Formats: sequence, structure tokens, C-alpha cells
Amino acid sequence: MISKDTIKDTVYELYKEAVIVLGEDVKKSLEDALKIEEHDLARLNIEAILKNIELAEKKGIPMCQDTGLPVVFVKLGNVEVENLREGIEEGIIKATKEIPIRPNIVDPLTRENTNVNIGDYIPPIDIELIDEDYLEITILPKGFGSENNNALKMALPAEGIEGIKEFVVESVLKAKGKPCPPTVIGVGIGGTSDLCLKLGKKALLGKVGERNPDPEIAKLEEEILSEINASGIGPMGLGGKTTTLDVKILKAHTHTAGLPVGVCIQCWASRHATKKIYDN
Repeated sequence: MISKDTIKDTVYELYKEAVIVLGEDVKKSLEDALKIEEHDLARLNIEAILKNIELAEKKGIPMCQDTGLPVVFVKLGNVEVENLREGIEEGIIKATKEIPIRPNIVDPLTRENTNVNIGDYIPPIDIELIDEDYLEITILPKGFGSENNNALKMALPAEGIEGIKEFVVESVLKAKGKPCPPTVIGVGIGGTSDLCLKLGKKALLGKVGERNPDPEIAKLEEEILSEINASGIGPMGLGGKTTTLDVKILKAHTHTAGLPVGVCIQCWASRHATKKIYDN
């Protein structure tokens, strides 16, 4: 059996890794953006971001003061697990106290802070059943400078691919500098209103710079990315060539009368960490 304490310790380590160490794919993408940038202010902003990333790792402190709302993705295989939710919650509480990370979770009406980064329905836990002999946990700390700019459209089927492109680009351009670009854009297509937004967030777990294996979706990702970057919004919204580092798309089948599109915007700190736990 995978114990509750193992889950707690794993979640703590994942949160610590996610908020302090940015993935190599994102770092490389930022470095590549710096190489092609000609706008002085944009270069200054990217250089500051890269220096920030370096100092976070060197000093072992979070790369951003907004350490996010903890979003948890679980792949549950053929293993016995003790008190999964309880273990995840205890790991988040431990991370809040010991890393430490900022207590962000409040009651939506009274605004009273729980001070432990858990609360009613928080953390959201997405469970995917898999035919493997392990439990996989991913922590995605979601900052709300970017989350506040997410968008949903219940498009009509007749709007098609062009309608999807137009909505995604429009949503990102409307956000301008608020989500701390260069961003990573997750897009969910199909399913229901809630599922397409969840797919958009899940798409953020894909490697920056790696295209979808479906050639049609890969083409759509590239076209949307090109249109966004042609806007000139640039790093931190102050002009430049790179507004978005990548566009990642996941799709689900949907109802014959629907075409839901969810846009999930992530700031330059596209943070997440994953571990597999085996029962031995």
C-alpha cells in the first residue's frame, strides 16, 4: 500500500520543486526568445526573468511571490492508496509552513484566509484512471494574475477552426500585459464547458516547444502562436517579439450541437512538477 505519509511527503517535495525550479523547456524557450529579441525594453525584461529564475534556484526560494493555488493532477494505477485526498492536503499544509509559500486561499465571500492553502473543494484534484502499477501526482501552482484572464466560449459548430483561432487570439490579446507575458497558453476544445477549461489547464503540463502529435492540432497551435506574437505586446506587455512562448491544445469529443473552447493562460513562470510512486 502507498501510505498517506508517502503521499504527504511527495506532495510537499513537488510543491517545493515547482515553485523554486522552472522546467528546462521553459528556460530554453525564454533564452531563445532573448536571442531573437531586438526591442531593448523586451530584452531587459527577459534578462530580468532569467536572472530571477537563476536566483530562485541558487537561494532555494520561490521564483514568484504568487505561489499559486494548488491544482493537482493524479494518475491512479493498479495500486492500493491510503487516504489520497488527506495525504495531498497534508502535503500542501506542510509546504505552506516549511517552504514557506504564501497562504493564498480565502473564502470567496468573506475573504477570510484559511492560512494553509486548502479549503472547500481546494485543492481541485483531477483523477485519471490508468492501467499501470504506480500512482502519479502532478502539482501545478496556478497564479491568479494569469488565471484571472482565462476565457470560455460555447461556440457554435459552424464557427469551426477559424472561430477557435479567432477566440483564442482575441482572449490573449485582450489580456495584454496582465498575465505577465511571455505566457504559455493552454487550450481545451470540445467536451463540456467545465471539461474544456480543465483540458486547457491540463495542456499546460505539456513541454514548451513540443508539438501535438496530431498534425491538424499541431498546425493550429503554430498558427495561433504566430498570430499572438505578431501582436507586438511582448514581455510584460511593454512591446517585443515574444508575447507567448507556446500554445498547447488538448481536445475531447463533444455534443453534436456544441463547440466549447476554453483558454487557460499561464504566466512566464509555467510551473509544475511530477512524481510517480510505486507500492514497493
